[in-house]
Amino acid sequence: MHLSKAISRAMRYLLYACCTAATAVCAQTYPAKPITLVVPFPPGGGSDLMGRLIADGLAPRLGQQVVVENRGGAGGSIGTGVVANAAPDGYTLVLASTSEIAINPSLYPDLKYDTLKDLTPVAMVGTTPMVVAVNPELKVADLKQLVELARSQPGKINVASAGTGTITHLSGDLFRSINKLEWVHVPYKGTAPALSDLMGNMVSVMFVPPPATLGPAAAGRIKLIAVSGDTRIPALPDVPTVSESGISNYSVNNWYGLFAPAGTPEAVLNTLSSAVADALKDKKVLDTLAKQGGEAGTLDRKQFSAYVADEVAKWGKVAKQAGVKPQ
Repeated sequence: MHLSKAISRAMRYLLYACCTAATAVCAQTYPAKPITLVVPFPPGGGSDLMGRLIADGLAPRLGQQVVVENRGGAGGSIGTGVVANAAPDGYTLVLASTSEIAINPSLYPDLKYDTLKDLTPVAMVGTTPMVVAVNPELKVADLKQLVELARSQPGKINVASAGTGTITHLSGDLFRSINKLEWVHVPYKGTAPALSDLMGNMVSVMFVPPPATLGPAAAGRIKLIAVSGDTRIPALPDVPTVSESGISNYSVNNWYGLFAPAGTPEAVLNTLSSAVADALKDKKVLDTLAKQGGEAGTLDRKQFSAYVADEVAKWGKVAKQAGVKPQ
């Protein structure tokens, strides 16, 4: 860690030490003004949807406006870094996902934050599995047949992703590694162009978040053969899980969580965590998540912190095995 960064963090801690020492007072007064929720991607994507959903749920429960601020760039690292270096007072938060928290540390050597030291997990907001989508021209009826085809034709199947090092890339590469397959990774600049080429049969397979697949699948332009989580999802009740397809030792969820700068007082973190938990009981929130193929987070703050640490280790290992080069 650079000395200047250590000094900056120390100054932030000192500035808010009085609030930390008087947590009862903090709990009574927080929040006293609007809260900024940074979404580290442009409007319109999955992170933006999740951020605005939880912002709408938090506002009435906290009694203050929760303003969503989109700060995209560098795979979500720019917006996440802004919050990691913000004042630890609970008024600047980030809605971050697997990529920004667990994958980016392996991609960006000059990352402006340390996931486990500069950010504090507040609450898991939601999870979505990946969906294994194939072009209908690929003659496979299920995931087991895809594995058999890949083994019989090593290096012949092209697998698309939204970019090198993204969850769409590494979730597929983890599956490839576990099943000892050989295929060709074809990275794109985003989910949309990758999915377009999948529909056009320029590539054959893609591991992709559910929301992007629902329309094309309904139109018969792609075929969904498995979901990567432990259970089926309401949005795709007829699509089996990977384990149901006869493939073991593989489970991937793309998760979204609320994070605050390290050093945020416990009383503030507890207030936020409780508000998120209450918002995630709301039927409107649950229905919206379900329609997007997601589920509400179920981990408490301590469990989520342990989960984040495990995810950082897991995806760092996957990125290394995949030979992902720093960006």
